[in-house]
Amino acid sequence: MPVGEGGVIGYNADVDGFNYAHHRVSITQGLQRLATYSRQENPPGLAMQSALIAACLPGLLDDHAVPFIDKAIQPRIWIGNKVTTPAHFDEYHNVACVVCGVRRFTLFAPEQVRNLYIGPLDFAPTGAAISMARLDRPDDPRFPRLKDALAAAETADLHPGDAIYIPPMWWHHVESLERINALVNYWWKPVPAVGYAPNTALGCLMHCILTFRSLPPAERAAWKGLLDHYVFGDEDPAAHIPAGRRGILGALSPEQLAGVLETIRRQL
Repeated sequence: MPVGEGGVIGYNADVDGFNYAHHRVSITQGLQRLATYSRQENPPGLAMQSALIAACLPGLLDDHAVPFIDKAIQPRIWIGNKVTTPAHFDEYHNVACVVCGVRRFTLFAPEQVRNLYIGPLDFAPTGAAISMARLDRPDDPRFPRLKDALAAAETADLHPGDAIYIPPMWWHHVESLERINALVNYWWKPVPAVGYAPNTALGCLMHCILTFRSLPPAERAAWKGLLDHYVFGDEDPAAHIPAGRRGILGALSPEQLAGVLETIRRQL
């Protein structure tokens, strides 16, 4: 990232591109550049993001096992200088461990989405949609509700050896505060006992936006009622139906699930 961006990952001025150049390099090349930048007073921003440790630093896994995390969960490493990733969410459980430097995590509950001014869902610099409001500029007139989000935020500064657990769907803003910072994280999504769990539900969200946002208010409210009843409510909407006739509202065999997914595919 150019020096003028202040290390904050985001969009260019016209929001038709991003404010950094992306390159695929080895860990060694990245560390050499980082070492050079660490001797400069005001260097460009540099971040090596979400690299699978098994692919780039395999020896680290032999020496740093985490016994309470399933071995199938592959850790990733994040290395860089004073770079900030704006508030975003992941659909996975996340344990993040600081290796060196200091990272400041600012967390927002899912319901703060309205106050975070999220950018395009399908055009984001980090893959996940990010806040377009800078936390260090709470008086920006374009984002008046940011102060409400900040009032409800949870903040923690993590030093080497510290770790943080971030639940799925929680917005987290991550600042790297030293000239050299490194973090290892573990993402996982538990397999549900019953039902269907895609790798991401963002496709469902986008389909809902296309389907429901343009409906007249009364129809949109009716669909909201159906979603609350069948999806988001705590009561079982099929409790009154015999178990063998609950269809998609009950336990599905692999064959039934395949049939439902095929029906959805055809409708899409």
